[in-house]
Amino acid sequence: MKETVVHSYNDLQTQIFSDVWNEKLLRYRDNRVYRGMADVRWTLEPALNRACPHDLTLERQILRSFRKYGYADLESTGSFWQIAAMGQQFGLPTRLLDWTYSPLVAAHFATEDIDLYDRDGVIWRADVDRINQHLPKPLRELLTDKDSSIFTMGMLDQIGGNYDALSAFSDQPYAFFFEPASTVNRIANQYALFSLTTDPAILIDRLPGLEDCFEKIVIPKEIKLEVRDKLDYINISERMIYPGLDGICKWITRRYANLGPQYNAHRSEEKKGEDSPC
Repeated sequence: MKETVVHSYNDLQTQIFSDVWNEKLLRYRDNRVYRGMADVRWTLEPALNRACPHDLTLERQILRSFRKYGYADLESTGSFWQIAAMGQQFGLPTRLLDWTYSPLVAAHFATEDIDLYDRDGVIWRADVDRINQHLPKPLRELLTDKDSSIFTMGMLDQIGGNYDALSAFSDQPYAFFFEPASTVNRIANQYALFSLTTDPAILIDRLPGLEDCFEKIVIPKEIKLEVRDKLDYINISERMIYPGLDGICKWITRRYANLGPQYNAHRSEEKKGEDSPC
């Protein structure tokens, strides 16, 4: 797997916008998606696998309980896929994995947790078009017919109403990405989409043939605070990512934390060296 280490915020910007110029359109376009994580050692493991490694079949009971006890907020949501996406967004253990179209939103997730500033962060980048080449033929044809790389809610409802329906298309496990309807602001603001595998026991980057469809952009711990502060300046923060009072409080807590002396002391020394007379 390709792995690139960036050394500054500007270096990160250069990396995430490399290879996105579309000569045919004469515009910047990219069919890759991103996932930010606070620790480079973490794998692409869904919350279901972390919560229920002893029995992944508990997924059915989890979703059933979510629909039952969250009925007041879900009664107008008829799509299985939308319910699963809503659960994922609010912390339910599902087989879904969060991604974003925005590399800078991914950078937010890689740098938001100040308790993990002693660890290198990472932005995963996935090539959707290459992953789609491994889909069962009927699903590839559906995407081609819709001139799309990502499944929509309507397309998934057309395919089938649950995970079991997906498995019927192939006796081999496969993965794909889908975009939920923006029924809550956090889905829209995070520019969110999700991946899933038809066999939840297999992580997406470990499916046969997909190993080379992913790469990592490593954010060393030494520049996490620089990246974090500059993202805040362009309003990529909890105020936007998690609309509501909880997001505002998270942002305020980090904004007024005494992080500079702990994580940026080396920058002060470097600045003194630059200002010293020859």
